[in-house]
Amino acid sequence: MLFGLDGVEVGLIIVFLCLFGGILSGFPVAFAIAGAGVISFGIIAALNDAGLLIHQAIDTGSDAYNTLIASGVKAESISTFRYPELSRTQIPVFPQGWETALDRNVSFIVNRINERVLAGQSIETLLAVLMFVLMGITLERSKIANDLLTTMAKVFGPLPGGLAVSVVVVGAFLAASTGIVGATVVTMGLLSLPTMLRHNYSPEIATGVIAASGTLGQIIPPSIVIVLLGTLAGDLYSVAQENRAIAAGCSDALTYLGEPAVVSVGTLFQAALLPGIMLALLYALYAFGYALLNPSKAPAVEMGRANDHVITRSEAFTWFIGAPVGLIAGVILLANVGIVGSQDLVVDSFTDRGESASLRTSVSAECQTAMIELHGQEAWDAALAEQGTIEAAGGQQESVKLTDDQIAELKVEKEASAAPIGTGVAIIFLLFALVLAVARGVAPNADPRPLLIGAFGVVLGLVIDIALIAPSSSSGLTVILLLIPLVLAFNGCRAAAGRLAQNDIIRVVFPPLVLIVAVLGSILGGITNPTPAAALGAGGAIMLAAYRKLRDQDRSVRVIIWSTFAIILAILIGINFDLRINSDSVSAETVVAFVFAYAAYLYAMFGLLFACWVLFTSGVLTPVVRETAKVTSMVFTILIGSQLLNLVVISFGGEHYIQQFLKSFDNELTVFLIVMLVLFVLGFVLDFLEIIYIVIPIVGPVIYGGTFDPKWVTIMIAVNLQTSFLTPPFGFALFYLRGVAPKEVTTGHIYRGVFPFVVIQVVGLAILWFFPSIVTIFPALMD
Repeated sequence: MLFGLDGVEVGLIIVFLCLFGGILSGFPVAFAIAGAGVISFGIIAALNDAGLLIHQAIDTGSDAYNTLIASGVKAESISTFRYPELSRTQIPVFPQGWETALDRNVSFIVNRINERVLAGQSIETLLAVLMFVLMGITLERSKIANDLLTTMAKVFGPLPGGLAVSVVVVGAFLAASTGIVGATVVTMGLLSLPTMLRHNYSPEIATGVIAASGTLGQIIPPSIVIVLLGTLAGDLYSVAQENRAIAAGCSDALTYLGEPAVVSVGTLFQAALLPGIMLALLYALYAFGYALLNPSKAPAVEMGRANDHVITRSEAFTWFIGAPVGLIAGVILLANVGIVGSQDLVVDSFTDRGESASLRTSVSAECQTAMIELHGQEAWDAALAEQGTIEAAGGQQESVKLTDDQIAELKVEKEASAAPIGTGVAIIFLLFALVLAVARGVAPNADPRPLLIGAFGVVLGLVIDIALIAPSSSSGLTVILLLIPLVLAFNGCRAAAGRLAQNDIIRVVFPPLVLIVAVLGSILGGITNPTPAAALGAGGAIMLAAYRKLRDQDRSVRVIIWSTFAIILAILIGINFDLRINSDSVSAETVVAFVFAYAAYLYAMFGLLFACWVLFTSGVLTPVVRETAKVTSMVFTILIGSQLLNLVVISFGGEHYIQQFLKSFDNELTVFLIVMLVLFVLGFVLDFLEIIYIVIPIVGPVIYGGTFDPKWVTIMIAVNLQTSFLTPPFGFALFYLRGVAPKEVTTGHIYRGVFPFVVIQVVGLAILWFFPSIVTIFPALMD
């Protein structure tokens, strides 16, 4: 044994030293990881051939081992950590020689690259990384952060520590729209740091709040970290729970758990929303508290007004809070009393299949014991009672095709119970009303007649929907009847838009906010998965950047605006009309709707191409595409290199050794705490990408193979990885900020500034540890 250590332990040390040395060498990390795998394998193979790497394995032929097996202990749970008294046998770390291990690694790396990079199930989700990177870099180049920082400084500047709070708000906003840590930190460092220092902010609080706020993009959706971690976590959780079910004596995870063992990136986005907001609030509260305790180091600053119109407090409360809250509450109230609701008359052609028992009861005795231990005796008895009721009724009722008369009868019943106002109509007119109300508050002294005409259109539309439009009315008739109210409301909102543009906050925040709502809303609402939503975000970011560039050049922006309306029109037509024109019988209404939808699609594509041309001629598109290609290539190259390093660790038994060590603890919380501590320490020397693709695949089968909610486990890891950007000496946010900070700001200032925020990160982890419902409540509500 070399240095008195087990051969596998020496191998793990060699791999870590090679990886650490490769990173310190200054060679690109994406290639240093693969190189570390090749070099470490060569060193371990040479030491193995020299007889210096000897693994102390349990002697499976000993009487003590056979006695344990006979007592019911499973072979996979027996390890040197749990049963150190068992006799050992000495074997090389490569029992069949390094040549066999090399051959196996080569075949495995080809298969893994094919599964996880080229043609696996996760490749579609990984495409979202490309789209989100393109979206983030495009928005960063469109100078959106400049306007946001200036506007938020006007809003929060008069408060103690207001400039620091404004940086946190902008950081959270950019996190939801770009998700690129480096771009956010550099942009805010260039724009905010000189301003904060000029107004006598201490370098520590200024640099700390900028670096910390820039890392919010790692946790607030749409987060690239969650996309990468989610694709890996989904596979790890599914396999780990299948193995857990088989070890418990059940046939599969669905039988054992009573639900599918799946976790999607969209669900993780839902789970990450509240923790991300919580961290942003903790940062802002710290900045505000620091300013109250140290007013000279974070003074209040008057940065000017965000609105040219004088607005009294009563007017602001009425139109910015009272009217919007009243309108939304009114619609919710009408929905609860059945006046607003679904008018869908679609009826299934088949009856519903009969309900099955909550748990599968036709299982082996061993599986039954494990299921009772997992779910409880009460849940098992309830499942038995449900199954008994089903069998007494003649078994589970099969789905039966309905006759035409039965379908017609069900449609009549649904129409009789339908709400007078459709949900879609109510939402559209509610949005019109909100725009009109806020516009009134922005300019309370302006002529109210255009807004009143718009409000009349809103009321008229709702009255027409109640009086003239039945649930069975065709979509074409609905459009014709609502055309005049829509025109009136639209004209009122067009006048309102001119007034809203006079307010800096609305003018700056509204365009990217619409993009964020469209991207996140489609994911969090379950409308689509992250990849199409990311494509929507990338296209929207290009059009938004082109809009900004055209405004800077005093050129017309009508093409961009009308293209946006074309996209909305195409979506609304697709929702309300059946556009399948290749059916046997196609109505004239369907043909007209298809023509309008196709024309809207073509104009939207023209608008997107026009936006690309504007950015290309302005010298923006080329660097955006180049930077997107560089970032995406780095991510996928790290993915491939980490697979190689992972297989090296597996080949000499390193992965099995670590997993056996973690499994030797009986308490799941202890195991997860150890993993979190290791990840936190590794964050000082490794980037989040290396940790995700090197460490998580090793420890994942253990932490995802227990009883913890996979959403909570993944978000805890994501928040922990966020600290890797802030922890010296290799925190990337620190390097980004150091590169743009003035000479009077030292590295010591930056390190001292981020320390409180690292502590806040740990406090945030502790809050999520003791209150896991913060993570799980939003996905549960969406289900």
